[in-house]
Amino acid sequence: MELRNPIIIIIIIVGIILYFIFSKIKKEKYTIGSKIANTKYLKNSNYYKKKIKQYHLIKKIIYIVFGSSIIFSTILISRLAKIDTIDNNQYNRDIFLCMDVSASVDELNTELVESLKETVKNLNGERFGISIFNTSSVILVPLTDDYDYVVNVLDEMKKSLNANNSTSTSDNIDDLFYVRNYIYSGTLEGSETRGGSLIGDGLASCVYSFSNLDEERTRIIILSTDNDLAGTPIVTLDKAAKISLSKGIKVFGIGTKTMNNDDKIAFKNAVENTHGKLYEHSASTVNNIVKDIESTSKSLLKNQPETKKVDIPQVPFIMLLISIIGLIISKKVIK
Repeated sequence: MELRNPIIIIIIIVGIILYFIFSKIKKEKYTIGSKIANTKYLKNSNYYKKKIKQYHLIKKIIYIVFGSSIIFSTILISRLAKIDTIDNNQYNRDIFLCMDVSASVDELNTELVESLKETVKNLNGERFGISIFNTSSVILVPLTDDYDYVVNVLDEMKKSLNANNSTSTSDNIDDLFYVRNYIYSGTLEGSETRGGSLIGDGLASCVYSFSNLDEERTRIIILSTDNDLAGTPIVTLDKAAKISLSKGIKVFGIGTKTMNNDDKIAFKNAVENTHGKLYEHSASTVNNIVKDIESTSKSLLKNQPETKKVDIPQVPFIMLLISIIGLIISKKVIK
């Protein structure tokens, strides 16, 4: 620990010394004797002696408390601080949530966004992003380590999914329109000609949403879909999986409960070709996928530790407060 403004202590000490010097120099009119005559009988009484003892005791307490107040006030003004060393090491792992937002995946997506919030909060330096798709892909969150922002977006996604699966209405039509379209806006561009649920296009777009693909980093995609193709994709799911593999990106897939067997097999083969894994929708899906993500390798980026001074005024402030209370109580006792 150290003081940010140690000069304050020097100033206070000089002030106290000057005070005592001038106090000694000052001449008092009466230095000895009594100012009142015929007080011998009073001073010999037990009551008087008792009160004098109390007076001297309280006087000492006041001096001690007053001195403590000066000391702790000085420490506060001088700004007591400690030196903290911040570990800036980070893991160089990037995770993208790639979500099929066609209506048939709403149940899975609702549970997924809620479960992932706690996972995001526990990240340490890793970057997280969110990409949604139907006909076209939209980046809701580019790769970032601002976890509060990611959690806020996940909350908005859940509100949107709940609103679209609820029959309740709102008095504010504009708010309802915004909430319901939050998770779908931009994802249906070109649906008139190309159809929807273009899973391969969604995955391929997510692959190229990773920054600096030439850098060595651990990259993971969490892909939620029912793999029910309803249009003409530019890139098939198998082709998108091969692109993922070529970029060193592992895909963890989560399928819906209603996914048919052929779609499940095709989805499973695609994600396993990236050295990933397919999970079926269940209560433990997110926990299992998080465990498997944690088991993937991640390199530690060793950054220079940051040293900074942090004020710690709590203890001197509390002691000053106690001293002030002591002075007030002593004053009351004297009265």
